[in-house]
Amino acid sequence: MLRAPGLLKAFTFISLLAPVLVLVFNFANRQLGANPVETLTHETGQWAFICLLISLSCTPIKDVSGIKKIMRIRRMSGLFSFFYACLHFAIYWVFDQSLSLEYVWDDLKDRPYITLGFSAWLLLIPLTITSTKKMRQRMGRAWLTLHKLVYLIALLALAHYIWLIRADYSEVLLFALWLTATLAIRAYFWIKNAFRH
Repeated sequence: MLRAPGLLKAFTFISLLAPVLVLVFNFANRQLGANPVETLTHETGQWAFICLLISLSCTPIKDVSGIKKIMRIRRMSGLFSFFYACLHFAIYWVFDQSLSLEYVWDDLKDRPYITLGFSAWLLLIPLTITSTKKMRQRMGRAWLTLHKLVYLIALLALAHYIWLIRADYSEVLLFALWLTATLAIRAYFWIKNAFRH
C-alpha cells in the first residue's frame, strides 16, 4: 500500500500526464478540430505554463497552509513543464517550420512573441538539468541563484502567451492572476523573514 507522499506523487504524475495522452488519442482519431496543429501547439504550450505555475505555487501553499508535503510535487511539476515546453517547440518546429532551423531563426528575428517563448524554453534547460538532489548538493548556494530564473521564465511565458492572444483574453487573465498571487505571497514571506533578521 502506498504511503500518503507516494499517493500524492502518483496522483500528480497521472494528472499531469493525462493531457498529453488525451491529445495523442484525439490526434489519432482526428478529433482536434479543423486545425489540429494549432490545437496541439496551443494545448502543449498551455500545459507547459500550467505545470510551471503549479511548481511555483508549491512554496506559497506551504508557507500559507503549513502543509510541507506539497513540496514533494514541486520538482515533478517543473519537469512536466519542461516536457510540455519541449513538445510545444517540437510541434512548432516540425509542422510549422518543416524542421528548418533557418525558418526558426527568421521567426526569432521577426516575431517577438516567438523570441519570448523560445527564451523561456532555453532557460528551462539548465533548471531541468540541475533539478536533481545530487546537483543541488553539488552546487550549493549557486543552485538557489540559478533556480531563481524560474521567475523570469514565468514572466517570459506569460508575455509570450499574452502577445499570442488576439481576441479572448479571459484565459490568459486567469493565468496572470495566478502568477501574480504566487509572486505576491512569495514577496510577502520574503519581506517578513527579512525583517525578522
